[in-house]
Amino acid sequence: MKRLFSASEPAPDAPGAAQASQPPAAAAVGDAPRGSAAALSFEQRDGVNGTYFSWLFENADVTGLDTTPHENQVLDALTAILASQQSGAALVRRLPGLLPQLLQSLRSDNFSGAQLSRTISNDVVLVAAVIRMANTSFKGSGTTITSVEHAVMLIGQEGLRHLITSVAFRPIIDLNSGQYTRLLAPRIWDQSERCAVANRMLAEAMGVDPFEAFLAGLVQNVGLIVTLRIMDQMSRGEKELGSEMFCARLVRDARILTCSIGREWNFPESVVTAIGEQAGMRKGVAVSPLGQLLTQSDYLSKVRILVDNDRLEHDDPVLFKGLSAQAMACYRQLDAIEDDVVATPSPATPAP
Repeated sequence: MKRLFSASEPAPDAPGAAQASQPPAAAAVGDAPRGSAAALSFEQRDGVNGTYFSWLFENADVTGLDTTPHENQVLDALTAILASQQSGAALVRRLPGLLPQLLQSLRSDNFSGAQLSRTISNDVVLVAAVIRMANTSFKGSGTTITSVEHAVMLIGQEGLRHLITSVAFRPIIDLNSGQYTRLLAPRIWDQSERCAVANRMLAEAMGVDPFEAFLAGLVQNVGLIVTLRIMDQMSRGEKELGSEMFCARLVRDARILTCSIGREWNFPESVVTAIGEQAGMRKGVAVSPLGQLLTQSDYLSKVRILVDNDRLEHDDPVLFKGLSAQAMACYRQLDAIEDDVVATPSPATPAP
């Protein structure tokens, strides 16, 4: 957890790091200069994305380029949500009144720790999660954090920004969730957290606000997590989703839904723009600095997850072509973020 709100710059590689995370020596110094995003090729990104979604859906049995009738039903339902006046934010299982208030406080450079503590205290689930996460990060220090005020004092403003944002957007996965939410949501959230960490580590060198970078990485998949509930509602108990064309359309439309949710929650416009750019990225089209950073961090986090799960070879030089030395140092630090608040009992308030 400490990496969620530690210093921005990637730390030097620790001796004895796990071999599975180490790229080949030839790729240790990449082609991209410091302060710029990697010049990742379409083939690099497309190959990694294809492998990632195959792992995500565990869809070895789903073959063919065309979408199936069941996949079309899911995509049509998502299209209907995008075309309707339905609130995208209402589909997210969080406290809709509390989130905008917290985000507004967190975006201020002069936010009051005491005021923020009072806001957090309105949600007992959020209080417990913040204290638990803070104690996890300070494990072994001899310090026991017993209150939100204590956490605010020890962690500091910048650390609290990242911690509260992580707690606030962590998906609620209750015991009654369907198979797609139970299987995919933890994996998607893991990738979102690693992407957020990479964004924050690399933000300053690219002239991007670290908190906005962190927020963009963390919430870019909110729409995708919402869509899992559609899959669960339409599921017939079989793994029949996950074709290549389905995943491409799903990710594109889910990011559009994320942008809609982000506007309702008053995300910084730069964050909404960067996420939207991922949905419509085409060769030759200008992309914002945060959009470029998000593309690179999304790639780094997916590669690391796939290497960790033996879906990609750690010494494949093609994976790391074009990455800067700073991006490579960041990649080596993208371990899974351990926490114990992903799976929770069903909330007292039913989902909309």
